[in-house]
Amino acid sequence: MARRLGDETLRLGTSGVEWAADRAFRLSAAVVLSAFAVLAAIGMLSATSGAAGLPVAGVIEAVFAQLPVLGVESSLSARQESILFQIRLPRLVLGMLVGGSLGMAGAAYQGVFRNALADPYLLGVSAGAGFGAVLAIGFGLDLGWGPFGAVPAAAFIGALLAVSASAAIARSSGSAPATLLLGGVAMAALFAAAQTYALQQLSETRAREVLSWLFGQLNTSGWGQVWILGPYVLVCGLFLMTHRRHLDVLRVGDDEARSLGLNPSRVRFGIIAASSLLTAAAVSVSGLIAFVGLVVPHIVRILVGHSYRVIVPLSALTGAAFLAFVDVGARTVVAPSELPIGVITSFVGAPFFVFVLWRGNATTT
Repeated sequence: MARRLGDETLRLGTSGVEWAADRAFRLSAAVVLSAFAVLAAIGMLSATSGAAGLPVAGVIEAVFAQLPVLGVESSLSARQESILFQIRLPRLVLGMLVGGSLGMAGAAYQGVFRNALADPYLLGVSAGAGFGAVLAIGFGLDLGWGPFGAVPAAAFIGALLAVSASAAIARSSGSAPATLLLGGVAMAALFAAAQTYALQQLSETRAREVLSWLFGQLNTSGWGQVWILGPYVLVCGLFLMTHRRHLDVLRVGDDEARSLGLNPSRVRFGIIAASSLLTAAAVSVSGLIAFVGLVVPHIVRILVGHSYRVIVPLSALTGAAFLAFVDVGARTVVAPSELPIGVITSFVGAPFFVFVLWRGNATTT
């Protein structure tokens, strides 16, 4: 009798776990599908909004007309098609790639450091990448703007130096969440000072161009910058996607990770390197865009919980939608002028950062 009751209890307990897992999966799937729908809606809004408005039906026809097998004809004029395919769509895709990169990198940093305040901007990674890119651009090393040119390489070196220094400062003081944040602030201040000095060595015209770039922008004509960033998003994004389960293991501690056959130091280094390279590539084409890597993973965590198997890909989708939407605002709020996109993200992110500090959510669970 007791054995039968025990078996029944075990069966019910197992069923409860399976029900909870199934419910979590269905919730995550619903959120992911919703994110794709929102991304598509924002993409259409971005493609049709601007000084020269484009009809929704015309945009859809023009896109499908690029596939001859469908037999669809575009109703847009040659000028409208030029605006769509040489300005609007490249800018939209670039914004989605940058936003997705920063969102995914922010989620990875928060997981690997077990710190909800970890963010490419707050860790000094963006500032380090910006300094490297300023050196490359300002002193004429931007001759090869390909994916493997001097600008992304210099940005990556600066980003890796910044995150390594921030992590070393935190580790030397017991890895407290506040210490990691303060280390990042110190690195950001150091690289900002170095940027200022480098700008002073440039001509006035060149310095103005670099300074405008540092404010964060997605100004692009054609697909050149998309092809620069694309390979980094593909390679680093795939790496983080295949290692996102390891972030869940690292959450419970290094000892548990070792017992499961993982090398915590090696996994941590790989994730940090991939996140830093992703951030550096994004910064090299867009300048400094703050707080995307902080705000987006927090929103995702509220929606789907704390599993990085879901947080990492959904942060990429949400980051892409978030930055594309912010870019629409940057282009239209003060039209015909344009706001630097980094200014808008700072207006959104700074109060959110204060809110996170106020709630005391310094450590991920």
